[in-house]
Amino acid sequence: MMKDLSQYFLLRKDITMLNFGSFGACVKPVFERYQQYQLEMEQEPVLFITGTGPKYLQNSRKALGDYLNCDAGDLVYVANPSYAVNIVAKNFPLQPGDEILTTDLEYGACDRTWNYYCKKSGAVYKRQPVKLPLTSKEEFVEQFFSGLTEKTKLVFISHLTSTTGLRLPVEEITAKAKEKGLLVFVDGAHGPGQVEVNLRELNADFYTGACHKWMLTPKGSSFLYAKKELQAMLDPLVVSWGYNALFPSPSQFLDYHQMQGTRDFSAFLTVPDAIEFMEEHNWKSVAAECRQLVHHNANEFCKRLGSTPLAPVNDDFIAQLFSAEIKTKEPEKLHDHLFEAYKIQVPVMRHGDKVYLRYSINAFNTQKDMDTLFDAITDIQQKTSFIEK
Repeated sequence: MMKDLSQYFLLRKDITMLNFGSFGACVKPVFERYQQYQLEMEQEPVLFITGTGPKYLQNSRKALGDYLNCDAGDLVYVANPSYAVNIVAKNFPLQPGDEILTTDLEYGACDRTWNYYCKKSGAVYKRQPVKLPLTSKEEFVEQFFSGLTEKTKLVFISHLTSTTGLRLPVEEITAKAKEKGLLVFVDGAHGPGQVEVNLRELNADFYTGACHKWMLTPKGSSFLYAKKELQAMLDPLVVSWGYNALFPSPSQFLDYHQMQGTRDFSAFLTVPDAIEFMEEHNWKSVAAECRQLVHHNANEFCKRLGSTPLAPVNDDFIAQLFSAEIKTKEPEKLHDHLFEAYKIQVPVMRHGDKVYLRYSINAFNTQKDMDTLFDAITDIQQKTSFIEK
């Protein structure tokens, strides 16, 4: 039985929350520390923004670097992974005909970003089709690299996909890409806190992750990692005091992307507190128990929807997210009906010509939450036309 840690979350008690994946949820001790930072800023904003705050940021990056096994100087905080993807996509030296190799399972905001910059440069954002269900890592790697050409300049791939909830073999993809001399950018929005992320071992050139999802920090707390030899190519999205800085730091990367004038960066500062909270509660064990609950319910979930798993239900492909195809012509209305009639918060997501229902599990969830969802699905199937049979 999972250890009950629901007391640490601020979530409403009348809602069955099965959508941790979209925006996360901050735990009380970290949220309280967040508010303390905000209060300190308001009490003496000049000192905080120009003096103590940057020192806090340095300490926070050091803690995050230790957690991700990389140098703190190779990390910069950003509001969300989409912001990080924009930094790299805008600056990547694309020429007409160049190709970015990705999958057709990526996050919509990232697809839009790459499409935008590829269109401006005459390059091609190549969404390699992935046949589902997956059967093995080897099959996935073979499928993916069948889209490789001599024009490929960068591999862009999710660590864990959003809509389909799949954990992709980014370690194997990165290793093979490196053998072929390609740069690799991993979208790890769902990575840190859900699965182990070791950036030194992974060897990706760029990696972005959200701390406000599975690492339990307040909203608007994410990061971009870039290898030192590539940082000089990354001009800032917002040119501010870090450009031609009067008192430059040893890192142009940090100056360009961190020094942006007045903004509330308190959420960034809570990362050490979140890491401490996870360590105190043996979060590797918590995550393992959450995965067990996810796996335990996967087949029943698919059975209720008349679907099949998108991959083998094991740690290789499924962590704390699980998606199944659902037959519905009105996914947005179905989502609203689940919330309004059953008080269940669970995403119903379009992806191409398919729709997926995805549940995600964290330390506050129990089997009761899944049973509530199952009962609601059965009730909706019997009483409405939202779910096609």
